[in-house]
Amino acid sequence: MLRRCKSVVGRLRHVKLSSTRSLSTSQCLHDYTAVNEPIRDYLPGSTDRERLEKRLSYFSNTCSDVPIVIGDDVYTTSDVRHQVMPFDHQKKLAKFSYADKALIQKAIDVAVKAQRDWERQSYEKRADVFLRAAKLMQEEYRMDLMATTMLGQAKTIIQAEIDSTCELIDFLNFNVMFGHEATKYQPISLGSITNTLSYRGMEGFWASVTPFNFTAIGGNLSSAPAIAGNTVLWKPSDTAVLSNYTVFKIFREAGLPPGVINFVPADGPVFGGAVTSSPHLAGVNFTGSVETFETLWKSISANLPNFRSFPRMIGECGGKNYHLVHPSADLDSVVNGTIMSAFEFGGQKCSACSRLFLPQSCAQEVIDRLVAIQEVIKVGSPLLVENYLSAVIDDKAFARIKGYIDHARSSESCEILAGGGYDDSKGYFIQPTIILCKDPNDKLLTEEIFGPVLSIYVYDEKEVADLLTRIDSNTRYGLTGSIYAKDSEVVDSWKDFLRFSAGNMYINDKSTGSVVGQQPFGGARKSGTNDKAGGPHYLLKFMSPLAIKTNSATLGDWRYKYMTEK
Repeated sequence: MLRRCKSVVGRLRHVKLSSTRSLSTSQCLHDYTAVNEPIRDYLPGSTDRERLEKRLSYFSNTCSDVPIVIGDDVYTTSDVRHQVMPFDHQKKLAKFSYADKALIQKAIDVAVKAQRDWERQSYEKRADVFLRAAKLMQEEYRMDLMATTMLGQAKTIIQAEIDSTCELIDFLNFNVMFGHEATKYQPISLGSITNTLSYRGMEGFWASVTPFNFTAIGGNLSSAPAIAGNTVLWKPSDTAVLSNYTVFKIFREAGLPPGVINFVPADGPVFGGAVTSSPHLAGVNFTGSVETFETLWKSISANLPNFRSFPRMIGECGGKNYHLVHPSADLDSVVNGTIMSAFEFGGQKCSACSRLFLPQSCAQEVIDRLVAIQEVIKVGSPLLVENYLSAVIDDKAFARIKGYIDHARSSESCEILAGGGYDDSKGYFIQPTIILCKDPNDKLLTEEIFGPVLSIYVYDEKEVADLLTRIDSNTRYGLTGSIYAKDSEVVDSWKDFLRFSAGNMYINDKSTGSVVGQQPFGGARKSGTNDKAGGPHYLLKFMSPLAIKTNSATLGDWRYKYMTEK
């Protein structure tokens, strides 16, 4: 059963796109320079902390309604779902419903219709909307983004801050700047010939399928195509639906016209089937599992004859990320970097370190120090500041990660050095777990776990060549990797050998924490299409340039000169 609700204008503070609300970007974009959003401290007694606690209290005690938004109308269906707090899964944070196939088709129709007018807006006017959105996120709605991310995705204060505010704001500001820079190029014109390049959006619509683990990714995957002149169907993750809806509402308040981004919670296969069978699909902007991305790709391949244009595929699909340590490494950096990369946000970052390779000469010292830190790390509610990490996202993640820990417990080639506990009675809690693996081909060293599990392999320093080959070839992924060494020749040699093992490589630093504009992010192999979100070329993926040649001279004889030779 479908229920159409009142217009979204009545639910959001909706602002029409107009010059009266403009930041005058058309006059200042030529010298606009984006800067990274500063990370705030949220110290006890600070204004930021007090504001955050008020919004946490509000959302904790409210089950928010999250509708389907298509154009300027909101809908609900009888297929009702709830987003719960992962650290207290009996508490419902949001109520939402799945769009059925008919509603998804309606969203496609609305997006295709809206695309013509939106694409014809100047780049400056489109950019203006998202610069306004970034401004709203900096202050007015910062704590809403923080609170919905902390409660819905079980992020601590710092993890929510670097994600739902700083990174999201950076994506908007830097995408605007990078898009403007990328579209400055105009071709050579000579004599009577004037050549121009028009940076169009693409015909049809983009489908943005976004994950639970970063609110910022939801905002980026939906807004980047729109900045470039496209319209979007945004399918959020069920387990991040409230924070993502908060982002969507900010876009609308900033002046995004109806139908440019349509917010469409839906069952994955139903959504995928609907968008990949539409002849108007321009592309898919995706973050999630390899299997889901491959399914979407296969569906598009099967429908190729039906599309008006060849759809573009952008995907980021996770990794099996490594920290590789040389005997010359600074062990303080190794220990602290590995703890942070492996266990912050419960190891649920695509870039999280899950395999650590230690030389025999310093392995025991590093292991002892890692275990000592693990013993004092606290796990619990993200609302308690002493907790370093909280619950994993849901029951499926809990069961998957538990299965890997149980494998280690039963395997003769594995030894659990620290952690190994889990409890889902109240929240989906898993202890940070450190495992020593004797078999370099064990699945703990080859398969993505996506949880707070660190697997260690101790290598013989005489067999470095074999080790490098294993690191490069023992997993299907190629996302992030870190090399810890003070010996510059070793760094150069290992970096060269492993150059295809990662899309983001770190030297003497942890494998997580890429910053927009500083470390453009993405991996290859089965980690994705390596389109480098947060970099200068990303927005070009959503454009379909039109080259125009204009001749101001009269066309002469149709014959070539050599044809008239006597």
